[in-house]
Amino acid sequence: MKKSSHIKRIPHITIGVSDLKKSVFFYQDILDLEKVGEWPTYVEFDVGGVQLGLEPGGKFEIFLLVDDVDKAYQDLKEKSVKFVTEPKDQHWGGRTAAFVDPDGNMLTLVHFKK
Repeated sequence: MKKSSHIKRIPHITIGVSDLKKSVFFYQDILDLEKVGEWPTYVEFDVGGVQLGLEPGGKFEIFLLVDDVDKAYQDLKEKSVKFVTEPKDQHWGGRTAAFVDPDGNMLTLVHFKK
């Protein structure tokens, strides 16, 4: 029987882009994705319930939804996962902790405060 994972689903993926305006046109007007958020240096689209974020010069990052970032952080740290940030509250209402996989890909644990 498989052990229960802390990870529930992928709610958000961020990708880096070289030209935000050109990328927004592509995702919105060519792919017909719904824009759900826009800031001067970040734009989000809904892709079947997953938020896709575009960030100029940003790095590829996958967000992993968990029930409790602090508990998942502790459990994964005990398994020698290399964290690049400790759990912290974000201005947008989430709590996050970022780590890297063996190839240096960024993964971020996230939960939303009630």
